[in-house]
Amino acid sequence: MDKVDIIHYWAESSNQDWDAAQSLFTSGHYMHALFFSHLSTEKLLKAHWVKDNEEDFPPRVHNLDYLYNQTKLDLDTTLVQELSIITSWNIEGRYQDYRDRFYTVCTKEYAKTKMNIVNEIRSCLIGKLQ
Repeated sequence: MDKVDIIHYWAESSNQDWDAAQSLFTSGHYMHALFFSHLSTEKLLKAHWVKDNEEDFPPRVHNLDYLYNQTKLDLDTTLVQELSIITSWNIEGRYQDYRDRFYTVCTKEYAKTKMNIVNEIRSCLIGKLQ
């Protein structure tokens, strides 16, 4: 696989996770929808990481701030600030004690608002991937 194929792999995988996030939201699984929103965002950032670095394989990390800072991206400050919140969904979706606490915060309205922000971030990342 060349660099273009690897970037395409990450972008396509991101789209699949975004579709899953939307399905989970529709079926009322808000916490899991946000977890998959994180995965989708992470994979787009990894596509950018591959684009902006000599290596073809991004680091095996889930921290969106870290990945963002390893790229040449220049997103709006408010969107960059959201990356920390989105990163927290990765932890909250994986570990039972965090999930129990996050579940109470994860209302339909909260998930809808945050998924709209993720959608905005995704649109920017996809647009800059071209």
